Amino acid sequence: MIRTAAALDGDGTCIAEARRLAAQFLTRVRSEHGLPVPDRAMDLTQLVVSELVTNARKYASGPILLDLAVDGDAVEIAVWDSDPVLPVARAADPGRVGQHGLEIVMAVVQAFEVRREPVGKRVIARVALLDDPDGGPAGRASR
Repeated sequence: MIRTAAALDGDGTCIAEARRLAAQFLTRVRSEHGLPVPDRAMDLTQLVVSELVTNARKYASGPILLDLAVDGDAVEIAVWDSDPVLPVARAADPGRVGQHGLEIVMAVVQAFEVRREPVGKRVIARVALLDDPDGGPAGRASR
C-alpha cells in the first residue's frame, strides 16, 4: 500500500491545497512506483477530494485530516473532521442551488463509507484506478 497524509488548517486555502496534494500523490504513484494512473482517475480523485474537504470545511470547525492511499486497483480517500453529524446525500432536486457535492461523490466512486470516530467522523471514498474496456470507471455499472 502506498500512502500519504496531511493535516489541513481548515482555512480558505485548504481545498486547493488538498487537490494539489492529491495530484502530487498520484503523480508520485505513477513516476516512483510505476503504477498506471489514468487521467480520468487523477481528475476524479481531485474532484472527490475537493468535494469532501469542502464539506468538512463548511460543516466542521478546526483542522481537517486527509489520508490518501493506493491499495490494489483503487485510490482510497479519507477525510476526517470534528463534526459528529454524519452526512446524508439529499434527493435529486433540479431546483436546488448548491449542496450537490455528496451526490457527485456518490456518482463517481466505487465505494463510500462514513465512520463515526471518538471525536468527529471519517468519510472514506474509493476511486477506481483502472478503466473498464468500455471507458467507464472500473467497478461501476455501464450507463
